[in-house]
Amino acid sequence: MESNKRKTIGKVAALEKNPTTIDNFCFWTDKKTILNPFDVVVVDHINGTKTYGVVEEISHITDAESFLGEYFSNDFGNLDSSVLTERVGMNYVSARVVGNTGNIYIPVHSGAKVSLGSPDDIQTALGLDKVKNPVVCGCLEMYSGVDDAKVNLPVYVNSDFLIGPEGAHLNISGISGLASKTSYAMFLLNALQQKSHSNTSDSSKVAYIFMNVKGRDLLSIDQPSSDLDDTQRQMYAKMGLEEIPFKNVKYFYPYGGKGKAKTYAKSEDLEKQLNKGQAKLFKYTFNDDNENLDLLFSNIEDPNQTIESIINYIVSKQNPFNNVDSWKNMIDAVDQMGLKGGSNNKEISVMSWRKFKRIIRKSIGSDPMFGDEIEKSKHQTRLEDEIKNLKSNDVFVIDIAKQEENMQAFVFGSIMQAVTKLKLGEFDDDMPIEDRQNIPDRIIIFVDELNKYASSETPKSSPILRLLLDIAERGRSLGIVLFSAEQFKSAIHKRITGNCSTHAYGRTNSIEVADKAYSFVPSTYKNMMTRLKQGEYIIQNPIFHSLLKIKFPKPLYKQDKGEA
Repeated sequence: MESNKRKTIGKVAALEKNPTTIDNFCFWTDKKTILNPFDVVVVDHINGTKTYGVVEEISHITDAESFLGEYFSNDFGNLDSSVLTERVGMNYVSARVVGNTGNIYIPVHSGAKVSLGSPDDIQTALGLDKVKNPVVCGCLEMYSGVDDAKVNLPVYVNSDFLIGPEGAHLNISGISGLASKTSYAMFLLNALQQKSHSNTSDSSKVAYIFMNVKGRDLLSIDQPSSDLDDTQRQMYAKMGLEEIPFKNVKYFYPYGGKGKAKTYAKSEDLEKQLNKGQAKLFKYTFNDDNENLDLLFSNIEDPNQTIESIINYIVSKQNPFNNVDSWKNMIDAVDQMGLKGGSNNKEISVMSWRKFKRIIRKSIGSDPMFGDEIEKSKHQTRLEDEIKNLKSNDVFVIDIAKQEENMQAFVFGSIMQAVTKLKLGEFDDDMPIEDRQNIPDRIIIFVDELNKYASSETPKSSPILRLLLDIAERGRSLGIVLFSAEQFKSAIHKRITGNCSTHAYGRTNSIEVADKAYSFVPSTYKNMMTRLKQGEYIIQNPIFHSLLKIKFPKPLYKQDKGEA
């Protein structure tokens, strides 16, 4: 590798119709030279400096003047003919300027030599050479078509620009299954936990809350993987990560009635977790959780705030809700308000109460998760109480995979609510001083299928959307970080994606990349997004000088894709 640190591959061509600029240049190479988009090239420039470029477009040109001339050259279209004189040809490469060693941005000159970069060149060019507070986010492979010049480097991101305080929030997009969105999120989160676990500084006080939304995806993350091959292990070793699953994991399952959980988890696994004190069944009680009622209506249009008015009426304990202390009694009182002449409130119609009643009966009335008593001896708890006791390096997995969509939204919303209250100090009066001092500096919430809660079609009145917007816009300063994933980034509310400091693009389709949300992406890169393999992502972060194409290995925990 040493002898090929500056392997020359071509020269800059500045043409009248295609000049070099501050931002771009083109160069020719031999037609046998193999380059790929995202490869870094180095150009000799004035005053002994080097200009770095990242390959964007690659074309092949010959001296043929027309398709017809080429047809004639092949014995008038004879596919088996041999060309007596081979056409003069070359590859013509377009690159985007990403830096200069002397901060000189005069366009590179015609005839300047173009070389492949050394590992140091690549790191300097891409902004990877002086990363503070590094956390690994994948591996970068370059010059894969040049045997004697291949480069394989771990890629580090400044954690301050990933989870704050300089920047925060990660959004991952890609086609379901092909993009491995959950796997990439969990790879990053495991790397973060390993980093913070080995670092005792205040900046490492991070806790994690994961929403399990699909089958048994995240219900064994404390168990080691048995699915790693030698290539995967080598990749982890190169990135400086230990082969260990998540630590300090606790699982929370919705109460399903008769002492059981409503979950896809295997009964034997659940039993083990409960016996070890590693799992609990969560409930919502009327006296403690009635203020979260609005979360049940997150996908219902409420242009006149009628539902909001009803909930305020109930929560403020106006007659007949003044003596209500259970979900059943609340439903009975709602029934009363829905009777003709049953409502004393002239501002809310009987029809509105009846609509409210139908929704409440379908959700609260039929879901054992809404109970009136927490039996701690039977492993029962409230999620809000657990979040109050969240400590650094704790990992909470909240299982909602088997819940109805509106119940999933309710649980997710209540978690965001509780985390926000914790970070705003609203629980301080109920907490010992020691517990207040141990509140994590940053709490990362990971949720898949973000489109269910924050799509462009989500009602503006949605309380969950309001919570997400608040976290996206204020979370960095509060220490609440959102890691989210969805199939199509274009479908997500712009104020959420716009406030994400880091974006990860997995495989998607051509319709998606045609959206204006991808207008900043070069056309070649867009095409590559439609061809990415599992384990490949294109990453965008403020510290990177360019989009990066990275690879990542399989997760370090046991993956169980079953649903029964």
